[in-house]
Amino acid sequence: MLLLGFVRTVCYNARNWRKRVSVTCINNFRGWECLQQAPNYPYLYFRKQRLCFSSTSSVKNMEEILTRTVDSLPTYETRDKSPPPPESSSLEFIHFYRSLDKSQRPEFLFKLSSDFGVDHKCVAELCANVMDSQKRDISTVLQAEDRLRYCLTPRYKVLLNHISRVEGGVKFLVDLKADVIEILASKTSDSPHIRDLNGTLKSMLSEWFSVGLLSLERVTWKSPCELLQKISQYEAVHPVRNWTDIKRRVGPYRRCYVFTHGAMPGEPLVVLHVALKEEISDNIQTIVRGFSPLDAVEDINKVNAAVFYSISSTQPGLQGVELGNYLIKRVVRELQGEFPHLNQFSSLSPIPGFTNWLLGLLNEQRKEGPSNRILSDMEFRDIEEITGGQAYETMRKLLSTNEWVSSGHLVKALEPVLMRLCAWYLYGEKHRGYALNPVANFHLQNGATMWRLNWQADTSPRGLSASCGMMVNYRYFLQDTSANSGRYLKTKDIEASDQIRNLVLQFQKASKL
Repeated sequence: MLLLGFVRTVCYNARNWRKRVSVTCINNFRGWECLQQAPNYPYLYFRKQRLCFSSTSSVKNMEEILTRTVDSLPTYETRDKSPPPPESSSLEFIHFYRSLDKSQRPEFLFKLSSDFGVDHKCVAELCANVMDSQKRDISTVLQAEDRLRYCLTPRYKVLLNHISRVEGGVKFLVDLKADVIEILASKTSDSPHIRDLNGTLKSMLSEWFSVGLLSLERVTWKSPCELLQKISQYEAVHPVRNWTDIKRRVGPYRRCYVFTHGAMPGEPLVVLHVALKEEISDNIQTIVRGFSPLDAVEDINKVNAAVFYSISSTQPGLQGVELGNYLIKRVVRELQGEFPHLNQFSSLSPIPGFTNWLLGLLNEQRKEGPSNRILSDMEFRDIEEITGGQAYETMRKLLSTNEWVSSGHLVKALEPVLMRLCAWYLYGEKHRGYALNPVANFHLQNGATMWRLNWQADTSPRGLSASCGMMVNYRYFLQDTSANSGRYLKTKDIEASDQIRNLVLQFQKASKL
């Protein structure tokens, strides 16, 4: 038998336990080789507590695991008195789920959500009781409503709550939510039960990850190496090239902040990179390529603007849980405490999706002919003269390959066209009344102003492919953010600068869309 100095309970399929059980926190353990030498031994001792890795015969299918691990919902009268299920149930569920192939997980989650969800018969009966109670006193009404509210709790929610209390349980649920999101997005399952599971998880995670339970940390070169490595890996906007690059991004005239949660130690939830500049930047290369010496001493007189140039959510399972907007607000307060005179706050944001949107528009122009045009007659002639081909077809091919940037004449001819088209894409293209572009929608919900569109702001291959090299500043005028946010969310009106509005007006005059 193996003596492991590790307080944990594990129940796992015997076929897989050797290759999957974690040994990173085990004390008095002589090595992985020892574990491999005991292939037929089904038991581990955890501080004298004996727990069994379930044999193949005892776990025939998913139904058995779910029946064993998902307890019945306690009755309304005993809801506060029922003992919690053993921790081994939560751990057995976790390890079994992780043992499943990716293709098996949708079926397992469907069984969990459909067979162990809400008791619909009980709900129907209690709905009738609520209706009958309307003729009685308010106390009876409230009790009937409370019983109904309790009955609407899915059985699996009890298990999920208990999973959150075991070590690593919250991270497991975040990853489980990510799987559910992927299943729904890929149309692997369009079950209403899966959608309800997604909503239940979102509600639980939103409560657990409320801003009051998050910790703001500034990341420096003295931060744990593991944290720096994760920040490098999670960077989704401007990839980190090497260790020197990340050292500069947390060095002089740069700030990096993360939100962390006590249930996921060492795991950044959302990361914000800030450049401290003399003025608001209009080009990302001056930020990610132009650095001060690593031993430079910051001159407070050169810090007039804080530019948020990258914000990355690291946990797909926390999609829909508001974190990034709170991080920006907390960072603004942090920077104002460090630099009391600082009053210019702005993003320098990418415009994902613009090039694809434009290519789709050019395809329509090619099919429909000149009756529905996005170029003026002069622009049409100039582009055909420079390229020697049909304007729309040539534009489509050149924008698909980024070849247009190699011609100075073509860059100059396309600048007014692409600038007004991009302004319209950001300002005028909508999804359910809100900005179609997800980055624009994020900052506008935060109360920012769509302030300045920047030509050739990101000429990297990534920037050219995503948005023809353009980027946009969303300016945070602190005295206006609350009013802007409320107006956008309520009336869907976008607060924009004169530059943006003029470009939109040019688009409307020049185009016949």
